[in-house]
Amino acid sequence: MKRSISLLMLLIAMAIGASVTSCRETKESKAEEAVEEIKDGAEEVGDDIEDAADDVGDEIEDMTDDH
Repeated sequence: MKRSISLLMLLIAMAIGASVTSCRETKESKAEEAVEEIKDGAEEVGDDIEDAADDVGDEIEDMTDDH
């Protein structure tokens, strides 16, 4: 009887451990995906800022060339 209870408790502990581990992996993968999305968004914003700066530079050159 004691052996059955011990085996049952061991089985329950293993099941809980497996569920916590898989849940943690899911959270980690979601966090990694979120970080990648933020990086991509930041790169896009940086590209937009660079393009806008180039446009402003071109406009300034055009204005100074005219006068």
